[in-house]
Parts: sequence; structure tokens; C-alpha cells
Amino acid sequence: MATPQSTSSSTFELCSQLLEPNLSTDERQDQILLCIANSLDDTNVGINTFFLIYAASLVFYMQAGFAMLCAGSVRMKNLQNTMLKNLLDACGASLGFYTVGYAFAWGGRSSDDEGTTFIGTENFFLMDVEQKAFWLFQFAFAATSATIVAGTLAERCQMLAYLLYSTALTAFIYPIIVHAIWNKMGFLSSYSANPLLGVGVVDFAGCLVVHTTGGLTALIAAFVLGPRKGRFYYDGDRKRCANTFPGHSVALKVLGVLILWFGWYGFNTGSVYYITSKNQAALAQNAAVNTTLAAAGGTISALLAKAWLAERETGEAMFSLVDALMGCLSGLVSITGGCAYVESWAAIIIGVISGLLYLAGSRLMIRLGVDDAVDAIPVHMFCGIWGSIAVGLFAVPQYLELSHEEVSSAGL
Repeated sequence: MATPQSTSSSTFELCSQLLEPNLSTDERQDQILLCIANSLDDTNVGINTFFLIYAASLVFYMQAGFAMLCAGSVRMKNLQNTMLKNLLDACGASLGFYTVGYAFAWGGRSSDDEGTTFIGTENFFLMDVEQKAFWLFQFAFAATSATIVAGTLAERCQMLAYLLYSTALTAFIYPIIVHAIWNKMGFLSSYSANPLLGVGVVDFAGCLVVHTTGGLTALIAAFVLGPRKGRFYYDGDRKRCANTFPGHSVALKVLGVLILWFGWYGFNTGSVYYITSKNQAALAQNAAVNTTLAAAGGTISALLAKAWLAERETGEAMFSLVDALMGCLSGLVSITGGCAYVESWAAIIIGVISGLLYLAGSRLMIRLGVDDAVDAIPVHMFCGIWGSIAVGLFAVPQYLELSHEEVSSAGL
């Protein structure tokens, strides 16, 4: 029996019209039930595909947020160069992830083998890939990891070298991390038949996979390239000090952070991959709420802590908009790993600590002489590491059981 295609009538009526003649009552009922079941399956596929495409669109829209944040953080003379690097991130990531990146990351995930592999060995150039919406979603993640570095290296990187970097990261480096943690064949995967230490690494939406990878890459790149001319100097006591290179537009920074916050809802909730399951829907809504609360916690803690530090150092408390914005991003990064698995109160604590960690990390980078134009290293690497640890501290078994089997204990 064919599956009904029209939506002008009810599914029951359409299935009744498709019945073969001369059937008994029992046969008619069986045929109608089979037809309705097939129709529901088709509907679920459509809903889940649309959900993943929509989530991927939100994640890709974060590229605009990164672009605006970088634009507001650099001097006007370097604006065009910075914007071009953000564009090249998306282009290099798409080509690298299409050719070999996706295959290295997700190839073999449909296998029944219970062993582990270093990288995937199939689905190159999207061959035999049926769920192309899943590729789109994963590409958006890869592009996000690559573009983290763009802000750090602002005002001092050759364009061709940057294009080669973004392609290499998304074609080989990032896929290795994805395969190890998210692919069930990875040796760190919590979905493995025999997870490491019986648990594996639980990283719901990419605290380690995306943000720590991007932040660590940014640290290495900043060390290799060195600081911008005139960024650091030594005072009379041979203490390293930093000259401020203020960006040309705080308004663009605000716009960029708000776009990123908006896109983060696709980043975190989309990581359930499909929405027609009751369990996945519960995880998605919990992730969305916790994303909001962690961002708020990071913003407030960074704002108040910086005002307190300013009062201690200058005698006058001043509220810093820029530090509040970076605190917001810190909270978003830190909740990414456990957004679906923690309670709301824990999300606030995670966000508050991330805001303080950002301030400490930013000062540490100056002390070490690392020139990070947009503070991407403390936001993504430091807070990414903290967020990964926080999963182990605050995850709740009742949420973990929605996506993992045999969860005996979790959290403190």
C-alpha cells in the first residue's frame, strides 16, 4: 500500500481511499493501521530533518556574531582584513569538512563493531551519506571551532596562511577530537560499548570538542605569531605591562554577543539531533533554559567582580560593558558541555564561576605576554575546560538516563 501524500483530508480518509478492493474487515483494519504508521514515520522524518536544518542555521548564524564581535574589537584600519578571515572560516570549513573532515569524524558510526578506532574511514566526499542535514549541523560546529581563532589573531595574520589553517583544522584536527568523544567508536566516547573508566567523556554540545579545541588552537597560534607591535612593554621594575588597543565600536561588540547568545540556542538544543522523541524533547528544553541562566550568571559575575577589582585598584568602582559581554560568552561556553544534564540552579553556579574564571584568565594572558585581541583564549579554552569539569560535578542521573544507558551515579 502506498503512503498518503495529500494533507487536504485526514490521514484516515486518505488511507481508506488507498485500500485494495475486496478485503475483509480485518484486512482493511490492518492495511489502514499500516498506512497510518508509515505516514507517521514520514512525518517524524520531516520534522526531525527540519529541526536539524533550523538548528544548523542558528549555529551558522553565529558566524555573523563572531564577525561583529571581531569587527568591534579591532581598529578601523584592520576591519576589512578581519571580516575576510571570518568569511574564509566558513568557506575553508565547508570544503575541508566535505572532503575528508566528516568522514574522519563520523565515518563508521553506523557500524555494529564494539571496538574503537582513531578516525573514521568511510563517507568521504559525503558518499553514502543519507542524513545530509546531520552533515550540515556538524559542519556548522566545525566552522564555529575554526572561527574562534580569528579573533585572537586579529591584525597580524596573512590571509593565505589563515585559509590553510581553517581548512586543516576542520579537515583533520577537529574531526579527530569529534571522533574520539562523540562517535561511538571513539576511545573517549560515553556512547561506546566499553567507555573509558566505565563512563567516558560526557560532552553534550561541545564544551571540549568545539570550544576547548578552538581555544587551545588560538593559544598555540598566538604563541607562534607573537604579539602585535607595541602591545607589551616593561616598566621600570621590569614588569610586563600591556598597552590597550581599543576596538572602534562597542556597539558592534554588543550586537555580536547578542547574536551569539541567540545562536547558542541552536548550538545546545540542536545537539539532541531529533525532536520527535519524548526524551530528546525533555533534554532540548532543559538545555535551552540552562543556556539562558548560565549566560546571565556569567554576565553578572564578571560585571560585579570587575567593578570590585576596579575599586580596589583605582578607588572608584566602574562597570565595564566589555567585561560583562565577555562574561556572558564565558557562561555560554561553560554550560555547553552539560546544558542538558544539570539542574537550573547548577547552571547559574557554572555561569557565575565562568565569569570569574574569564577575568582571571584574561589577566594571566597579559602576564604571560600572550596577545589575544578578543580574549578568546580565556573565554573558550579556560571556560571550556571548566565547563567539562562541571559536567562531572553537577550532572543529574535523571537527565543522563534520557540519552545514556545504565547510569548508576552522576555528579556530587
